[in-house]
Amino acid sequence: MAVKPIPAGHGTVTASIIVAGAAKAIDWYKKALGAEEVSRFEGPNRRIMHAEIKIGDSYIMMGDEVPEYGARGPEMLGGTPVSFFIYGPNVDAAWKRAVDAGAKVGMPLADQFWGDRAGSITDPFGHTWWLAQRMKELTPEELRKAADAAFAQPTAP
Repeated sequence: MAVKPIPAGHGTVTASIIVAGAAKAIDWYKKALGAEEVSRFEGPNRRIMHAEIKIGDSYIMMGDEVPEYGARGPEMLGGTPVSFFIYGPNVDAAWKRAVDAGAKVGMPLADQFWGDRAGSITDPFGHTWWLAQRMKELTPEELRKAADAAFAQPTAP
């Protein structure tokens, strides 16, 4: 039987993150984001070398920080330029669950000019997550007008 080049259920691109305390992060993602733990492999010193969670239909790989091998999480690096966007059918309930679990609010949940109800949170491990629900579809022209209005500078008197 031939081996498939992409594991079953995975897409072509799968995010992989490093966290300080991957086991605690998995538990937090399950509680706060409704993640399902798919797999976990521990290496030396019981550090998680590789784990996978699934949020909705998307997989995220992760492992513990191992600085001696260059694996450093956001807190060790002083932040991260990467964020994750999670779309779902009830963003208000997802938002409440994440905030109640200890997420730090970055951008409050609100109706956004691009047609989503969305906001950002930072998890206890330093990763940023956007929680969103598409509320309306915009044409490119409608999006341009909405962006122009959102970013319009008030005119001086």
